[in-house]
Amino acid sequence: MEDCPAQRLHVRELSEEERTKLEEDINVISDFKQNKLELEAKKNWDLFYKRNTTKFFKDRHWTTREFEELTSSCDNSDDHAESRRRVIFEVGCGVGNFMFPLLEEDPHTYFYACDFSPRAVDFVKSNPLYNSDRCTAFPCDITQDDITATVPPACVDITTLIFVLSAIHPEKMVQAIENVAKTLKPGGVLLIRDYGLYDYAMLRFSKGHKLSENFYVRQDGTRAFYFSLEKLNSIMSQAGLLQIQSSYIERATVNKKEGIHVPRIFVQGKYRKASSAGDVLGTSDRHSDSNTSMESSRPPGCADSCESDKLSVCSPSSGLSTVNGTVGAEDISSVVENLTLHSNADADDR
Repeated sequence: MEDCPAQRLHVRELSEEERTKLEEDINVISDFKQNKLELEAKKNWDLFYKRNTTKFFKDRHWTTREFEELTSSCDNSDDHAESRRRVIFEVGCGVGNFMFPLLEEDPHTYFYACDFSPRAVDFVKSNPLYNSDRCTAFPCDITQDDITATVPPACVDITTLIFVLSAIHPEKMVQAIENVAKTLKPGGVLLIRDYGLYDYAMLRFSKGHKLSENFYVRQDGTRAFYFSLEKLNSIMSQAGLLQIQSSYIERATVNKKEGIHVPRIFVQGKYRKASSAGDVLGTSDRHSDSNTSMESSRPPGCADSCESDKLSVCSPSSGLSTVNGTVGAEDISSVVENLTLHSNADADDR
């Protein structure tokens, strides 16, 4: 099996068969069932982690290749490194597959991490790598809870949402980003990757799973929205964030022997909180081939200050850092099965 990555600004074209399948899937689940899914969303994610414990996701080592902002911000040999820590807020931490590798790599980063599922947070806190001096994990519904009760306002350098926003009802997405953005410092950056329009998992849904346009429910009751770049950029703009860059990420998982071609489509973006009331993106911010950095000033009262550190907020594209390799036919079957039962990209993402 080979991963053939590509980056594009336009959604991929559908085959005639795919287009017909989507056009014929016009009926949506009843309002009663949709309301039930919304009310039971937390329970369904808790059950997901009860079934899968810590074994479903892989460690997300690819994030530092895709997002240069996540690489270490301080020189370990610097005598003043302790006074220049940065703060990362991971929204949707799961069982810690993103946070713990970064904590090991960078001793000068402090993490806040939240998840909708209390069970997932319990797994994080029971991990031997969990250290309350370096991270704080807490359960949270980012669509309505007061995040600033745990994460101080204007305290965070980098916020990440990795396959998180898609699980939220579309009508609540802007509110969720607004709530998260309250914790970003002026000039702070939000990094996101999520499911893209016409992803293989979206095309796999049979009739009876559609909630609304591009919004579906899986067999386990968890939900997934599939973003166009226009939709993603609009949500961020409505929430008051400035776009740095965004694109589709395409990974074609191919096994020629078995005749299997699995086109995964993700959206990926970087957005910035305005530094001042009149702040707008300049020319250098609008292009992914330019670099810019800004002073990272810690507001009073926010722990682990990073007063003199510089945070890169726009970097050259990392070139879709998936790793080519070969996998047996039994693993191909596993990939397809994961997409059918629970189409989480991390089941087969690297």
